[in-house]
Amino acid sequence: MPDKLRYINAGGKLIDLSVPKIMGIINVTPDSFFSGSRYKTREEIIGAAAGMIRDGADIIDVGGYSTRPGAEDVSAETEKKRLLEAVKLIKKEFPEAVISVDTFRADVAQEAVLDCGASIINDVAGGEADPAMFGIIEKLNVPYVLTHMQGTPRTMQVKPEYGNVVADVLKWLGQRIHRLRSAGVRDIIVDPGFGLGKSIDHNFEILRCLGDFRIAGLPVLAGVSRKSMIWKTLGISPEESLNGTTVLNTVALLKGADIIRVHDVKQAAEAIKLLSGMVDRIT
Repeated sequence: MPDKLRYINAGGKLIDLSVPKIMGIINVTPDSFFSGSRYKTREEIIGAAAGMIRDGADIIDVGGYSTRPGAEDVSAETEKKRLLEAVKLIKKEFPEAVISVDTFRADVAQEAVLDCGASIINDVAGGEADPAMFGIIEKLNVPYVLTHMQGTPRTMQVKPEYGNVVADVLKWLGQRIHRLRSAGVRDIIVDPGFGLGKSIDHNFEILRCLGDFRIAGLPVLAGVSRKSMIWKTLGISPEESLNGTTVLNTVALLKGADIIRVHDVKQAAEAIKLLSGMVDRIT
């Protein structure tokens, strides 16, 4: 659990990370790996956001481009139409909501922030897919989730290789943190990228060493929700992976995660509440 006060400024709203926060996932895509996270209609999107806010989500993360392993490319126009319409809809219905956009395209990120009300950029490619992204983050000066991914969604799970996965990912993140800080970006959130160009063994090694990713003094986001490290290990499906997700979210929180990105907000909120109670009793 976090051991000191830290804040990020999301559109003028200070988010206190002294207690871990929950990022709820809304995918406006037809092919996300977990069918329960796909929302198509206006009613489905509003209903999903309302339920997540009610259950304790601090951030709503909206994505219009599936990054599941083997995913096909989606045009910028298609992604923009899906994503921006959903962000506008959620912001209109829930003006106080903190909205993150899950995109690696700089122009989509910029429009989502300037025209639609988003206040956090969650870049699954860590600036690698669009060389304009870091410049846009510098210009907008919004919180930026810097995520490590090896390869592209289409290729990332084809024999991913590392010398030492924790050291290699830390080095990669450190280089980009230096560039962002040098450009004056204040609020950087580190995401080691579970399942993004990593084998199951790589994922569990990163989880075991998750505390090492706090070395830069930045908030750490963990996104293990219903991923293959859970369902392949257990021999089940993503739809059957809620219990395993809660177990690994709990491990991530104990290892120091500041934000957990989840499909199931209610169960994540319960885990945080129970762990907070344990810490209070210990201290």
